[in-house]
Amino acid sequence: MTGPGISRRSLQNAGINVSFEFFPPASDKMEEALWNSVQRLAPLGPEFVSVTYGAGGSTRERTMRTVARLAKETDLQVAGHLTCVDATINEVDAVVREYWAAGVRSIVALRGDPSGGAGEEFIYRPESYQNAAHLCAGIHAHGGFDIIVSAYPEKHPDSPDFATDIEMLKRKVENGATRAITQFFFDNDLYEAYVERVRRAGIYIPIVPGILPVHNFQKVSTFASRCGTHVPIWLADRFEGLEDDPQTASLVAAAVAADQVMDLIERGVTDFHFYTMNRSNLSFAICHLLGLRAKPVDDGHTEAAA
Repeated sequence: MTGPGISRRSLQNAGINVSFEFFPPASDKMEEALWNSVQRLAPLGPEFVSVTYGAGGSTRERTMRTVARLAKETDLQVAGHLTCVDATINEVDAVVREYWAAGVRSIVALRGDPSGGAGEEFIYRPESYQNAAHLCAGIHAHGGFDIIVSAYPEKHPDSPDFATDIEMLKRKVENGATRAITQFFFDNDLYEAYVERVRRAGIYIPIVPGILPVHNFQKVSTFASRCGTHVPIWLADRFEGLEDDPQTASLVAAAVAADQVMDLIERGVTDFHFYTMNRSNLSFAICHLLGLRAKPVDDGHTEAAA
């Protein structure tokens, strides 16, 4: 990936849209960190924010509490995640109804990782939704939801080939999905090639790139190996020798992610989804480099000017 040659003026005219992903806090300290991140990023005017949902509903109560609070206490559009692993159809449908009652109108529909984590064998249960496409159909039957799904530039680890993987995405769209967010990736050529494959297959929903700022290179590298994401040698080189220097590593991470996003903008991409890990500084810095600015308005809220 080469360095971008895009100007601030062209960024201002690019119509950049961003969204942010959070995960539900497991402690009072983590909850404080989450809401600090929300308060930091909300003035950038994200298109929406999403809250993750653990396998088998392992974070169901915390997710619902976080989603409901976001919907009630902020002006943000909120998308709740939903998985179908280790849960019956009735249990999943109950969560869909809870989201609707909380005022949530967008759901990120995922099969989800097995209880043992990414890389473990997925066991199908007859009383459950069988996959994300089946889940999309179930959500769509409730009516009124914007259904967001996942996409995999390097294919899902469980898919034997790209044809199978893209066929699953096509089934999700046929069952009501309106847009897709990708698994994080670091090679923009892979994303571009994937979008071309998707379009050739007759799939025309937005394929929004998922961007993961590298808060901790070793942890990201380990997670990437489990979910089938390639970590380029050049990326490892960027963080070499910074294991005990988090301040410099953070500066490098912001520069790397901003370079990736700016390169995607040059390729015509305008929408980006940031996996924040409930840490605002890197995502905020990247958005600032992209030209997004927090702008106060008369009603006491804030919105972004790009």
